[in-house]
Amino acid sequence: MKNPLSLSRLFLFVVAPSVLSAGEAQPTQALRPMVTDRPDTTESPKSVPRGFFQVEASFFDYSRDADASKRTREEQWIYGQTNLKFGVAQNSDLQVILNSYSTAKETEAGQRSTAEGFGDVTVRFKQNLWGNDDGLTALALMPYVNVPTRTRLSDKSWGGGLIVPFSIALPAPFSMGLMTQCDWLPEAPGGRQRFSFLNSVTFGVAWTEKLGSYFEFVAVAARKNPFEASFNSGVTYALHPDMVLDAGVRIGMSRAAQDLGVFTGVSFRY
Repeated sequence: MKNPLSLSRLFLFVVAPSVLSAGEAQPTQALRPMVTDRPDTTESPKSVPRGFFQVEASFFDYSRDADASKRTREEQWIYGQTNLKFGVAQNSDLQVILNSYSTAKETEAGQRSTAEGFGDVTVRFKQNLWGNDDGLTALALMPYVNVPTRTRLSDKSWGGGLIVPFSIALPAPFSMGLMTQCDWLPEAPGGRQRFSFLNSVTFGVAWTEKLGSYFEFVAVAARKNPFEASFNSGVTYALHPDMVLDAGVRIGMSRAAQDLGVFTGVSFRY
């Protein structure tokens, strides 16, 4: 079994020459501002420009969930989760998400267990349908597949789904994003396949040219699973037009949702 990090090296080796050559092939074309899929849950419908390489990485992501009635507590740290994105066409990009090193701790009735390792690899393809370079709205389709790495923290089975992000340009300095996501979950109890549906809405505020924030509501529903709802918020700060820092928090609003999540990361392109 290959380490997921080796996949990132292979990806860089394959696409790097294309990045340089494609970047030289369009010197007179106006370059759209960098748009990222992080830090909020709601993805952007806008793709990475053709021939450009974009990295969206988390420094760390911490989550906590506790149930006093069952005397259980779960904590997880994820370090360096990275989304490698390459613009394969003017309105399309290919993404490889490396769910890197994680530590998961679970306490139940005073007994504590720990699992460590690398998560699965997710491959996504974003096809913008309209609004990539202009217009008040934008829409994209993002099919994806989850590739199991067979580690302790792996789902150990293939999965996939479809993400449909939509954005609306509101009067400055506001913006709005909506997303529907359908996930195929192959390993349900009893061995039956089932689907999970996620819907989200996010509002962005550009306080200055460099500083922004967002406020988001996320809901997840699946048959025979408890309803999950969370409120998310965070900030972004542009060190450069092609480099943005971010930090945020997730707060559970339903019993089944994780109680708390805190994260921070960086995005850049070249």
